Amino acid sequence: MDELLAGFVNELRNVGFPVSLTENIDAAAAVLLVPIENREAIKAALAATLVKDFDHYAAFETVFDIYFSTRRLQPPGAAEPGSVFDTLSDAELIELVYRATGDSDRVSVRALSVQAVRRFAGFQPGRPVAGTYYLFRTLKELGAEAMYERLLADARELGGGKLTVVEERLAAEESQEKVDMLRREIESEIRRRLVDDRGPDAVAQTLRKPLPEDIDFIKASADQIVAMKRVMQPLTRKLAASLARKRRHRRRGALDFRKTVRASLSYGGVPAELRFRKPNPSKPNIFVIADISGSVAAFAQFTLQLVYAIKEEFTRVRSFVFVDGVDEVTDLLERSENVGEAAAQINKANHAIWVDGRSDYGHALELFWETWGQQIRSTTTILILGDARTNYHAAQAWALKSMRDRARHVYWLNPEPKAMWNSGDSIVDEYARHTDGYFEVRNIRQLRQFVTKLD
Repeated sequence: MDELLAGFVNELRNVGFPVSLTENIDAAAAVLLVPIENREAIKAALAATLVKDFDHYAAFETVFDIYFSTRRLQPPGAAEPGSVFDTLSDAELIELVYRATGDSDRVSVRALSVQAVRRFAGFQPGRPVAGTYYLFRTLKELGAEAMYERLLADARELGGGKLTVVEERLAAEESQEKVDMLRREIESEIRRRLVDDRGPDAVAQTLRKPLPEDIDFIKASADQIVAMKRVMQPLTRKLAASLARKRRHRRRGALDFRKTVRASLSYGGVPAELRFRKPNPSKPNIFVIADISGSVAAFAQFTLQLVYAIKEEFTRVRSFVFVDGVDEVTDLLERSENVGEAAAQINKANHAIWVDGRSDYGHALELFWETWGQQIRSTTTILILGDARTNYHAAQAWALKSMRDRARHVYWLNPEPKAMWNSGDSIVDEYARHTDGYFEVRNIRQLRQFVTKLD
């Protein structure tokens, strides 16, 4: 068990879990207090000591399934579960799966998933195939898509054949959740079989998934974006509190000459004690200039969402978007309930489009300087969001230099990996020399680290 737990904790760290030595010791002590044959008790004990964020639980569950597979906890020679269903035909098994799923009977679904994987996945020991392949085959044979439609039809029939709009939506969500439960149980069974075949360490490397805060903005799937948005909500509160605390606790203000002279009278006129004014740091004025073209739009959406969520810590936040033109969307973002809605309106109205809708950083920066450059003050901090890929148009870096000469700070956030900078039509170095900092911000973790540096 010690070796198994060590491998489990090591994989959690590889995924990105911040597991300290003390927490590792606590987890080992918690496992000793629960029955070794009770897999759910072990899972609960480890989760209580190692999981500190609800959005990390899915990743924890995947790693747990790999290292604490049901079969690994069974004594050698134990019979494989699900054999009582061997006499059933395929159609009978599918019908049983449907009924158990419709009743939300997790115990039955789990047992039937074992048999479904045995029968439909086409598992081949030693074959280097990812679990997704087996999952696809099993769900296809079970008719998962048709199962959702059947469940929804049953809900309509139960409601008298006609549902209100709200009832229809609730029935659809409930039906989808039941199918998702079946999918999760089949995924778990496939993982257990892969572990039996290849060992936990090899499977962990194959199935390793990043935490929501470590997912690349420009590579995120729709489901991952939903998970990332959940992470953003508590993050904004933490960052706002951090910025406010940092400003409050500035060590001291400017030298107070009068108070220093007055205090020196006690020492015969020698200024032995320097007195300082109470610090009153001003809040910065923020200009956010975001590229919203192509895949970079997802990155801009998250950054705008974060900046607007903590705007109380800034004197004012003004937002601009560009592709090959540039437009201010501050009021639009203020009126919208969320940044996603604002982004949809921006795209619909063709804001920031000048000619062909392909990124032209040079023209966008030049136009911004000509239109709003005189409004930049010494208290202004400018954030530019984009990958600096110009489609081989002129850089017009002089416009960025002009902005830097007037502003307090200019920072550039790039969602591309550093290894890709200055390749192809990327001209990072040409722009970076006119900024106070050029940062790789590919995910929420890096975005959080950057925002805490703002002053």
